[in-house]
Amino acid sequence: MRIGNGWDIHRLIPQRPLIIAGVTIPNDKGADAHSDGDAALHALIDALLGAAALGDIGTHFPPSDEAYRNIDSAILLEKTLSLFVEYRIVNVDITIVLQSVRLAPYITSMRERISSILQIPLSSVSVKAKSAEHLLGELGTGDAIEATATVLLEEQRESLEIEGDIWV
Repeated sequence: MRIGNGWDIHRLIPQRPLIIAGVTIPNDKGADAHSDGDAALHALIDALLGAAALGDIGTHFPPSDEAYRNIDSAILLEKTLSLFVEYRIVNVDITIVLQSVRLAPYITSMRERISSILQIPLSSVSVKAKSAEHLLGELGTGDAIEATATVLLEEQRESLEIEGDIWV
């Protein structure tokens, strides 16, 4: 078993779509980012890469690469999954901190989107929303979004073989 943690934060600016966990949320501001700015999926990508000791999102999808400008973060997540031939995702837990938008109506859609991309059961995906209680600078004023993610991976074994008296 391997555990990974990921974190992301973006300033919110006018005239950008707000995309969280692959779901577009009606709002007058969206993430200021090179890609689509989906903080939840970015944190999830970092958690997956961290669990497998494969670096971070910036290493695989650098903001200096124009190929990733405004890219859908779901595509980045799918590309990340292609690196995981030896691991199975057991579960995902994501927390989103956003002051300005009530996310409760969108949580089920977010869970379904992540479940679909990762091809894991819905019961293995948790998404929680929190506010900053009008504290913590830009998070508290509604001018930023933050997300954290934790994942549990299990090593996939094609088959067990015996070496001497030990199953490997």
